[in-house]
Amino acid sequence: MLQRSAGGFGYLALQAMLAREQAEAAVENPLASKLSHFPARAKRIVFLFMKGGPSHVDTFDPKPLLERDHGKPYPFEQPRVQFAKTGKLLKSPWRFQQYGQSGLPVSELFPNVAQCVDDLCILRSVHGTNPAHGGALLKLHTGSDTQVRPSMGSWVLYGLGTENENLPGFITLCPTLAHGGVNNWGAAFLPAYCQGTPIGNATVPSDQALVRHIRNEWIPGPLQRKQLDFLTKLNQDHLALSGSDLALEGRINSFELAYRMQSTMPEAQDLRNESKATQHLYGLDHPVTENFGRQCLMARRFLERGVRFVQVTHSDGDVQWDQHGNLFKGHTKNAAEVDKPIAGFLQDLKSRGLLDDTLVLWGGEFGRTPTAQGDDGRDHNPHGFTMWMAGGGVKKGFAFGATDDYGYFAQEDKIHVHDLHATILHLLGLNHEKLTHRYAGRDFRLTDVAGHVVKEIIA
Repeated sequence: MLQRSAGGFGYLALQAMLAREQAEAAVENPLASKLSHFPARAKRIVFLFMKGGPSHVDTFDPKPLLERDHGKPYPFEQPRVQFAKTGKLLKSPWRFQQYGQSGLPVSELFPNVAQCVDDLCILRSVHGTNPAHGGALLKLHTGSDTQVRPSMGSWVLYGLGTENENLPGFITLCPTLAHGGVNNWGAAFLPAYCQGTPIGNATVPSDQALVRHIRNEWIPGPLQRKQLDFLTKLNQDHLALSGSDLALEGRINSFELAYRMQSTMPEAQDLRNESKATQHLYGLDHPVTENFGRQCLMARRFLERGVRFVQVTHSDGDVQWDQHGNLFKGHTKNAAEVDKPIAGFLQDLKSRGLLDDTLVLWGGEFGRTPTAQGDDGRDHNPHGFTMWMAGGGVKKGFAFGATDDYGYFAQEDKIHVHDLHATILHLLGLNHEKLTHRYAGRDFRLTDVAGHVVKEIIA
């Protein structure tokens, strides 16, 4: 109304007032919600991370020629650097079938996710640069496989803040401690408040993934508040003498957040009020799906309470999806653990009206080779693999890009990891070239000096 009736002057004044209020709020709470660069398609993101590298040619990227030429040599040149030696072509032991109105093919490994295929945007041409777990995990999570850099979740939190000041803005559930460990959710040179908060780890069952010492049974809240105020004054006096100290500033903020979390976090993690129907939807009533299902349900509860970035990791702390041998046994076990919880998670978000503005990302650090390692395994393959998105402004029931006829190399409409990051930030309303932080004399960003938004997948 102001924009139309007053030639825009009133609107401009209102914008200035809101910006000033936001700046003042950021001083008091650095995690306060911030304006995006442009209107966002997604308000929040959840990353369902399949640690170890699920095989794309056995899940969402069917290859008829791989089945036809099973047992024959791969007819093209293989990568110069390989993680391990592989032999002849190995067909998928699982059948693919078309589902939904879109008719997209999904392996029989994922019968439940297949029922949600009309909500998926399948990216079949993702590629990276590193064939080792450590480098590939760091590349996917931070944009760099050689240097310590801020994680994707930290960049999102740095750019947008959070919508709930009583919970961390970036939570990672049961993360793996291997292959980069804390660097995969760390803030590096970004402000310390941007670091992810791990709850549990890959070696801990999700029903034991709790925030330690969340309740203080010995000191009442009002006395804690007085103690904290006194400690904050001492720390601020120290800062006034020493100058900027990111570690100390982060510590002050973490004390304040921890105090506020005492009442909010236990409630967010308490699943007892969820209906039996909801618990069944996520597979909490079955021992195979219970562990991952609980993580997915906790993720939904965090997202609907304003947490900006949630990562859910499927890993047992060791090999998980890394089937160099026993492909059939390993992938069958892994898919059975996550298929129903993921489908339930998507259906639950959709029924609550959350899927439209929540970006769901699924995938691992790389795919696997179409050639066999040993008799029944596949090696690491960063040269072409599949990830999928749902919600958050991406096209529905849509597949984009392609690997070659056997699934070794991304070939058509290639999506580098930097492009993936640029697109994720774009859907969240952030220009990946403008989301920068100056450190050591240069401006850094998640996409380094590369990355293009994959506009073809945006609805």
